[in-house]
Amino acid sequence: MTSNNKELFGLVSQLQRAALSVPTNIVEGHARNNRKEFHRFLSIALGSLAETEYLLDFAFKRKFIRQDRYNEIMLLREETGRIIWKLFLSQK
Repeated sequence: MTSNNKELFGLVSQLQRAALSVPTNIVEGHARNNRKEFHRFLSIALGSLAETEYLLDFAFKRKFIRQDRYNEIMLLREETGRIIWKLFLSQK
């Protein structure tokens, strides 16, 4: 396996974990049936979303993602962030 393939494999793995962490933290926090706990898990989800954004930026700069696909993904990330942020603010 070449160095570039190892980098891509590691990046994909980390990106999958970060992206999957967003909804799983929301679900776990909601399942606690406690407003304060839900707020805390939404905060964690926002952190995972920020990590996802960083990894996407990194992948784009390394030319692992095409410009059009990157733009599409970033629009979804922004929309997701707005939704989570509204939930976060409503749980204070």
